[in-house]
Amino acid sequence: MTRPNILLLMTDQQSASAMSCAGNPDVRTPAMDGIAAAGAHFANAYCTYPLCIPARESLLTGRMPSAIGYREWGDAIDSAYADQQLGVLFRDAGYDCVYGGKLHAPTNDATQHGFRQLCPQDDNLLADACIAYLREAREPFLMVASYDNPHNICEWARNQPLPWGNVPPVPTEDCPPLPANFAIPPYEPQPIRLIQHGHPPAYPMADATPDQWRQYRHAYFRLVEQADRGIGRILDALRAHGLDDNTIIVFTSDHGDGHGAHRWNQKSILYEEIVRIPLLIQLGRQAPSAGQVCPALASHLDILPTLCDYAGIPAPPGIAGRSLRPFLEGEDAAAWRDAVIVETWPFQGDPGRTLGRMVRTERYKYAVYSWGQYREQLFDLAADPG
Repeated sequence: MTRPNILLLMTDQQSASAMSCAGNPDVRTPAMDGIAAAGAHFANAYCTYPLCIPARESLLTGRMPSAIGYREWGDAIDSAYADQQLGVLFRDAGYDCVYGGKLHAPTNDATQHGFRQLCPQDDNLLADACIAYLREAREPFLMVASYDNPHNICEWARNQPLPWGNVPPVPTEDCPPLPANFAIPPYEPQPIRLIQHGHPPAYPMADATPDQWRQYRHAYFRLVEQADRGIGRILDALRAHGLDDNTIIVFTSDHGDGHGAHRWNQKSILYEEIVRIPLLIQLGRQAPSAGQVCPALASHLDILPTLCDYAGIPAPPGIAGRSLRPFLEGEDAAAWRDAVIVETWPFQGDPGRTLGRMVRTERYKYAVYSWGQYREQLFDLAADPG
């Protein structure tokens, strides 16, 4: 495959488990499942930071948020790395770089990231804008199609109208069950609940009943399905215009959502539902990795070097990510990493300005917060995956 097209599909706030190809019986995601069936499903992929802006800036640069100057909500990428972003690298290499939907950067100006803007953040317009582009696409192209949903679960939890369409209510008995890890664990780090109860606009589910949590899970999965339908329309157009053979498709999300695990909604902390993300990669129609579920520890950091590798574009020196190409082509990855790192800074409504760090190895996960009782957590994920 030479000079492949790139289609990067994104959702916002989607946990790795919120796909039917991940074995979840409570959600139907045929478009995402189709990418997994024709490509590789990285089942142990992580964001670098469980919050929108730093996670996306990290993905675009292949560097940890702390390495590119992220310290506070709304911080921009350090100017030293402005010309090392995904869109700039591909634009300068001759790609037609276009961006549709949610950018969620401090300026929300796609041109500052190397892209032409196809359409603003609007889940109801995004697929149509991408389909219109694909009718007359200039190859090679790098197209990002970024959905806001299932982020609208934030509005749902606050009982606000949802921007891209409401979720019809159903009887509680028709809602998904509570997760097996619904309980708050013993010896949980103290800052977590203080933050949750201290900022109701972000965490309105703090005192929700089990039935309310089941309704939340129902709404969350329906919002994932809304995004999946739009993704399916884009993929149909890619095939209809004969572009699928020479297009690498990547699907991911910026971070996850608690959706009831440990009675948590939203993001920012270091539980698995929040930091583990979907990552699916398909190499054209005849992918050697078709149907593979890859257990390797992957990260947002790996997307930029992987795409650079396939496009023949030198990756910037000093980036933290690595190309996933060996896994995608059925080869052994020599000396692959044995751990992934996630970091987090002050949460919304956090008077203690809590810092957090997490390291995940093949079997264990260690998290530490900067203050409070029981501020360390150690999990054996083989014995206790929840």
